[in-house]
Amino acid sequence: MKTTINSIVFLFLCSAAMLACKHKGQTPVPSTTGTNNGGNNGGNSGGNNGGNNNVDTGICFTRDILPIFVSNCAIPGCHDAVTRSEGFQFTDYNSIVSKEFVAGNADATELYQKITEDKADKIMPPPPGSPLTSAQIALIRRWINEGAKNTTNCSSPCDTTKFAYAADIQPIFDKYCKGCHSGASAQKGVLLDSHTGAAAAVNSGRLLGTIRHEAGFTAMPYGGSKLSDCEIRKIENWVNAGAQNN
Repeated sequence: MKTTINSIVFLFLCSAAMLACKHKGQTPVPSTTGTNNGGNNGGNSGGNNGGNNNVDTGICFTRDILPIFVSNCAIPGCHDAVTRSEGFQFTDYNSIVSKEFVAGNADATELYQKITEDKADKIMPPPPGSPLTSAQIALIRRWINEGAKNTTNCSSPCDTTKFAYAADIQPIFDKYCKGCHSGASAQKGVLLDSHTGAAAAVNSGRLLGTIRHEAGFTAMPYGGSKLSDCEIRKIENWVNAGAQNN
């Protein structure tokens, strides 16, 4: 009887050992769906999202909106901090949204109504100044309708090794300076809407001093923030290379 019991125990232990060995040595079949999705989704999401962290596709107030108002509206005798024509000042975020402004509704916002006015005696900027471009108006409309957020320090690619006049320098003047320095109403007769005018400003010896905000020079853009270090460096490089019309 004892021998029989021992035999049964022995057989039971052997069977258990064989089963354990079989499971331990078995290679699990990989799940094609799980592996590919995990690898691809993880790789693609991580790679794509990581690569796009510095890509800014939204509207930045200080980069995209404020320069329009400073260049075209915050000029002496109009909506600068001194004149404040009709109580409107367009030199900074708080002043721009402080009067007759409806965030989320451009059509109900007075400044938007003024820049889209079809009557010459009511449109802003007033003649002989040039009206805002359709692209500028569309940008302001979108900014207001999206809540008129005060977004700052937005990323924006800038390469100081690129300073061709047409591709790199003129766009800076168009963005920050053209509103005040173009056409018959150009402030102090300084024209920055063409290479001829820009070259004349360079030759006067005052262009770099004004954009660097150096002592003895009127800081430009007038009533606005200083250009970025990268933008200033681009203009410096262009001037040092002969201010070519390239």
